[in-house]
Amino acid sequence: MFLAEFGSGQVLLSMFWLFMFMIWFWLLIVVFGDIFRDHELSGGAKAAWSIFVIILPYLGIFVYLIARGHGMAARSQSAQAEQKAAFDSYVRETAGSANPADQIAKAKGLLDSGAITQEEFDTIKRNALN
Repeated sequence: MFLAEFGSGQVLLSMFWLFMFMIWFWLLIVVFGDIFRDHELSGGAKAAWSIFVIILPYLGIFVYLIARGHGMAARSQSAQAEQKAAFDSYVRETAGSANPADQIAKAKGLLDSGAITQEEFDTIKRNALN
Protein backbone atom coordinates (compact mmCIF):
# COMPACT_ATOMS: atom_id res chain seq x y z
CA MET A 1 0.00 0.00 0.00
CA PHE A 2 1.12 3.49 -0.79
CA LEU A 3 0.19 5.01 2.57
CA ALA A 4 2.19 2.38 4.46
CA GLU A 5 5.31 3.36 2.53
CA PHE A 6 4.73 7.10 3.03
CA GLY A 7 6.49 7.68 6.36
CA SER A 8 6.85 10.70 8.62
CA GLY A 9 9.99 11.86 6.87
CA GLN A 10 8.22 11.95 3.53
CA VAL A 11 5.39 14.00 5.00
CA LEU A 12 7.82 16.52 6.46
CA LEU A 13 9.80 16.67 3.23
CA SER A 14 6.62 17.19 1.21
CA MET A 15 5.49 19.94 3.58
CA PHE A 16 8.91 21.58 3.31
CA TRP A 17 8.78 21.61 -0.50
CA LEU A 18 5.22 22.93 -0.46
CA PHE A 19 6.31 25.70 1.91
CA MET A 20 9.29 26.55 -0.31
CA PHE A 21 7.00 26.71 -3.36
CA MET A 22 4.61 29.05 -1.56
CA ILE A 23 7.49 31.33 -0.53
CA TRP A 24 8.84 31.36 -4.08
CA PHE A 25 5.39 32.16 -5.49
CA TRP A 26 4.94 34.99 -2.97
CA LEU A 27 8.38 36.42 -3.86
CA LEU A 28 7.48 36.19 -7.54
CA ILE A 29 4.33 38.25 -6.98
CA VAL A 30 6.20 40.82 -4.88
CA VAL A 31 9.01 41.18 -7.45
CA PHE A 32 6.62 41.54 -10.39
CA GLY A 33 4.58 44.06 -8.42
CA ASP A 34 7.71 46.08 -7.70
CA ILE A 35 8.92 45.89 -11.31
CA PHE A 36 5.68 47.31 -12.68
CA ARG A 37 5.17 49.79 -9.82
CA ASP A 38 8.52 51.53 -10.40
CA HIS A 39 7.99 54.70 -12.46
CA GLU A 40 11.73 55.33 -12.84
CA LEU A 41 12.35 52.00 -14.61
CA SER A 42 11.99 52.19 -18.40
CA GLY A 43 9.77 49.86 -20.37
CA GLY A 44 12.74 48.00 -21.81
CA ALA A 45 14.23 47.47 -18.36
CA LYS A 46 10.88 46.21 -17.08
CA ALA A 47 10.71 43.76 -19.99
CA ALA A 48 14.30 42.62 -19.38
CA TRP A 49 13.69 42.03 -15.66
CA SER A 50 10.44 40.22 -16.42
CA ILE A 51 12.10 37.92 -18.98
CA PHE A 52 15.00 37.27 -16.58
CA VAL A 53 12.61 36.38 -13.75
CA ILE A 54 10.50 34.15 -16.03
CA ILE A 55 13.41 32.32 -17.71
CA LEU A 56 15.51 31.82 -14.56
CA PRO A 57 12.97 32.25 -11.76
CA TYR A 58 15.05 31.55 -8.66
CA LEU A 59 18.17 33.31 -9.88
CA GLY A 60 16.13 36.17 -11.33
CA ILE A 61 14.31 36.80 -8.06
CA PHE A 62 17.49 36.70 -5.98
CA VAL A 63 19.42 38.95 -8.39
CA TYR A 64 16.50 41.41 -8.41
CA LEU A 65 16.37 41.44 -4.62
CA ILE A 66 20.13 42.08 -4.45
CA ALA A 67 20.21 44.71 -7.21
CA ARG A 68 17.00 46.62 -6.50
CA GLY A 69 15.80 45.39 -3.13
CA HIS A 70 16.97 48.49 -1.26
CA GLY A 71 14.29 50.63 -2.92
CA MET A 72 11.40 48.17 -2.73
CA ALA A 73 10.15 49.47 0.62
CA ALA A 74 10.31 53.10 -0.52
CA ARG A 75 8.40 52.33 -3.73
CA SER A 76 5.78 50.39 -1.75
CA GLN A 77 5.35 53.24 0.74
CA SER A 78 5.12 55.76 -2.09
CA ALA A 79 2.40 53.72 -3.82
CA GLN A 80 0.47 53.39 -0.55
CA ALA A 81 0.75 57.15 0.07
CA GLU A 82 -0.58 57.85 -3.44
CA GLN A 83 -3.50 55.47 -2.90
CA LYS A 84 -4.28 57.03 0.48
CA ALA A 85 -4.20 60.54 -0.98
CA ALA A 86 -6.51 59.49 -3.82
CA PHE A 87 -8.89 57.81 -1.38
CA ASP A 88 -8.91 60.83 0.96
CA SER A 89 -9.58 63.13 -1.98
CA TYR A 90 -12.44 60.90 -3.13
CA VAL A 91 -13.96 60.83 0.36
CA ARG A 92 -13.72 64.62 0.72
CA GLU A 93 -15.26 65.10 -2.72
CA THR A 94 -18.05 62.57 -2.14
CA ALA A 95 -18.90 63.46 1.43
CA GLY A 96 -18.96 67.16 0.73
CA SER A 97 -19.40 69.55 3.60
CA ALA A 98 -20.34 68.05 6.95
CA ASN A 99 -21.20 71.45 8.38
CA PRO A 100 -25.01 71.99 8.36
CA ALA A 101 -24.63 75.76 7.93
CA ASP A 102 -22.54 75.23 4.76
CA GLN A 103 -25.09 72.77 3.37
CA ILE A 104 -27.95 75.19 4.03
CA ALA A 105 -25.98 78.09 2.51
CA LYS A 106 -25.27 76.06 -0.64
CA ALA A 107 -28.92 75.04 -0.86
CA LYS A 108 -29.98 78.70 -0.41
CA GLY A 109 -27.68 79.67 -3.28
CA LEU A 110 -29.26 76.97 -5.45
CA LEU A 111 -32.74 78.17 -4.42
CA ASP A 112 -31.88 81.79 -5.27
CA SER A 113 -30.51 80.77 -8.68
CA GLY A 114 -33.65 78.76 -9.40
CA ALA A 115 -31.88 75.42 -9.64
CA ILE A 116 -34.08 73.89 -6.90
CA THR A 117 -37.59 74.52 -5.66
CA GLN A 118 -38.66 75.69 -2.21
CA GLU A 119 -39.75 72.14 -1.31
CA GLU A 120 -36.31 70.76 -2.24
CA PHE A 121 -34.66 73.50 -0.19
CA ASP A 122 -36.82 72.64 2.81
CA THR A 123 -35.89 68.94 2.44
CA ILE A 124 -32.17 69.74 2.28
CA LYS A 125 -32.47 72.06 5.27
CA ARG A 126 -34.37 69.43 7.29
CA ASN A 127 -31.78 66.74 6.44
CA ALA A 128 -28.88 69.07 7.31
CA LEU A 129 -30.34 69.90 10.71
CA ASN A 130 -31.04 66.25 11.60
